[in-house]
Amino acid sequence: MRLPSFVSVLARSSVFAAVIACVGAVGRSHAQDFTSRASGLLPEPSNTVFEAGLVEFSKESYARAAEELIAAFERRAGVRLAPSARRRAGLKVYSDSGAGLGTPPDLVRGVVSALERRGFERESLLIVGLSEARLRSAGFLPPLSEGGDRFESVPVIALEDGKSYDPQWFYDSPLPARVSSGSIGMDPADTSFVASEDDRKSYLPVPLMFDVDFWINLPSCSDHPVLGVNGALVNATLWNASNTQRFFRSPATGPAAVAEMAAIPELRAGMVFTLISLQRYQFIGGPVFNSLYTVSEPLLWLSDNPALIDAAMRERINRGRHLAGFRVLPRESRLLAYAQQLGLGAVDLSAAEWSRVDGASDETR
Repeated sequence: MRLPSFVSVLARSSVFAAVIACVGAVGRSHAQDFTSRASGLLPEPSNTVFEAGLVEFSKESYARAAEELIAAFERRAGVRLAPSARRRAGLKVYSDSGAGLGTPPDLVRGVVSALERRGFERESLLIVGLSEARLRSAGFLPPLSEGGDRFESVPVIALEDGKSYDPQWFYDSPLPARVSSGSIGMDPADTSFVASEDDRKSYLPVPLMFDVDFWINLPSCSDHPVLGVNGALVNATLWNASNTQRFFRSPATGPAAVAEMAAIPELRAGMVFTLISLQRYQFIGGPVFNSLYTVSEPLLWLSDNPALIDAAMRERINRGRHLAGFRVLPRESRLLAYAQQLGLGAVDLSAAEWSRVDGASDETR
C-alpha cells in the first residue's frame, strides 16, 4: 500500500514540529541530545523476534523468561540495559480493555527484577498507563481504600490526570475530538464532536520521552474494528497520549495517526523493545474484554520491531477467528503498511528471524 500524500505531509510536519518543540522546550536541559537523534540517526529496527516459553503463568516463570529474553536481546544488540544519564527506566503497560485483558502484573514483576539486577532501583523505575481507574482494576495501583501510587515500590503514573504532559509537546491533527462518554474507541458511527481549543492536539508522554534512559513497551493484544490490531504500536501511541479517541473511530486517519506518532523521534528513540505475553489475547470483539473470544499460549515475545510484533499478533488473531468460524481481518492492513513506510520496521513475517531462547542459548529458526 502506498502512503497517501496527506499522510506523507502530516508525517513530515509532525516530526519537524517535534524537533522544533524539542529545541525550544522549557526546562528540558537534555533537549539537544534528542534533537541530534531526531535528525534521522535512529537505527532501523531488526527483523528478530525472541521467543521464550513459560512453564506456567507464575511470578517465577515470568521472571525467568523475562531475564532470558532481555539477556538474549542484550547479546544480540551488543548493549547492556544499565542506568545511564537519567538513571531511570519506564514501563508502558496496557490496562485499557478492563480487567481480564492487559499486561500481566507478573510479567511486570519479572521485568522490574531484571532491571534491578542491572543496577536500577525500584524507586527510579516508572510504570506508565493511561487510566487511573483501569490501572487500579489491573492491580498496578492499590485500592482507593488503601491509597498510594506505587506498584510494589515502583512509582505509577496515570497519564489521564494531565500532569505528565507538556503544552509544547503534542501531535497535531485536524481531526476534531469526539465525545468519548467513557468508551474505549469502538464505535465508528459516533460523529458527535466536542468543541475545544485543544481539539487538534494530542499531548505526548513527557516522562517516557525525557525523564528516562529508555522505556519498554509492554502491550497486550486484541483485535480492533478500526485499527485491525490493538497491540504494540497502539499501546505506544494512542494509549500513551491525550485526546486520541478521535483516531480510534476514524478508519481514514486512525492508522496514519498511530504510525505518525510512533515515528516521532523523541518518542521512538527511547523505546528499546516491545515485550508481549500471549497469556491471553482476544481475536474478535475487542478492545473490550470478552473471555469467550480469547486464546492463551505460554509464550513471551521480545523484539525491537513493534510493527513485526503486531504483524505476528495479527496472524494469531486471524487464526483464532478462522478456528471459531469468524471472518478473518482484511488482507491489507493500513496500520502496518503506514508503519513500514515510516521506517518503524518490516512487517513481512516471511522475513522474520525467530530466535527461541532457552537458558543461556539462543536457537534461531
